[in-house]
Amino acid sequence: MSAVIHHFVVHQLSVNEQQELVILPKNSCFDVTPDIENLAQQINHAYNQKPGKGVGSFVDQNTQGETEDGHEAVETGFNFKQALQDMLNAPQSFVEFSLKSCDKLKRSMVEMGAVETGFVIFSHYEFLATEYLMVTLLNTKQHVEISQNLELSYRDHLDLAKMQLAVRFDLTQFKTEPEQNRYISFIKGRMGRKVSDFFMHFIGCEELVDVKQQNKQLLKTVDEYLASEQLDKQEQHQSRQIVSDYYKSKLEQGEDIDVSELAENLPKSDGSDFSQFNQQTESPLESTFQADRSALKTLAKFSGQGGGVSLSFDRVLFGDRIHYDTATDTLMIKGIPPNLKDQLTRTNS
Repeated sequence: MSAVIHHFVVHQLSVNEQQELVILPKNSCFDVTPDIENLAQQINHAYNQKPGKGVGSFVDQNTQGETEDGHEAVETGFNFKQALQDMLNAPQSFVEFSLKSCDKLKRSMVEMGAVETGFVIFSHYEFLATEYLMVTLLNTKQHVEISQNLELSYRDHLDLAKMQLAVRFDLTQFKTEPEQNRYISFIKGRMGRKVSDFFMHFIGCEELVDVKQQNKQLLKTVDEYLASEQLDKQEQHQSRQIVSDYYKSKLEQGEDIDVSELAENLPKSDGSDFSQFNQQTESPLESTFQADRSALKTLAKFSGQGGGVSLSFDRVLFGDRIHYDTATDTLMIKGIPPNLKDQLTRTNS
């Protein structure tokens, strides 16, 4: 399913000869062509594939304070939330909104000493009946083309695979359910640094939901629920496969995990289901949250490393070919992989 593009514009952040961060603006939106539609959809898909997102909402940008690393949050006279609302009321002002936003981003970078260059893309679109605004900073990567005459040429293309700085606004929820405080999502973390260092400061966002932690907690709660249902090994495996398929579907569609919806697909007994079980835990899950791709691996495998040892095996093997003795902290594996067995045999000979 393709995205419906309302506005799409790109500006460039670069460093001039005086080593100053400057904006190279584009003064009009791109015409909505099939190429632009395809690019917008690729950006949306790349964003959906990124793990470790945060979720939050706007905070009062008129209040000065300090950022997480102690920098003073200097007010620049531009309120992103108000500017966004103004743009939605007057869509023809989209380019002006994007330029003022880009200037605020530049100022936030300078204030916080985290200068980044690249192309700032503002994409206003609808996808699967939801209206979004995506703002992302992308760099380019050079690639080689070969012509029909076997001549080589070099061109740059946007490096979507290395998208690290991006924020997406669910404008549908922002308009209809702002009290939920979940209409902003953003990519977290890069080389040990949080996006909030300057990207969250730029939009005035406060993180309210730790998506990665919610996904970890969901898998833990699923395990506890399946154990409480006294299912046999095969039934537990089938239930985890249901959760895995549900995750894959949500990741492909870019939709949130819905605990009540998931509960409808899991086994239940005595009138109690997974959703009710969740509400009885010490820290119940949020009713909805974004799916984290790394959770899929956890659903399928046990893995861990430390002290020079790295292990990974399919969950379905646990209790069959693989056994763990808690008393002696010993893992027994029956049926060593042939290539590992060969190495061990040669070492002992």
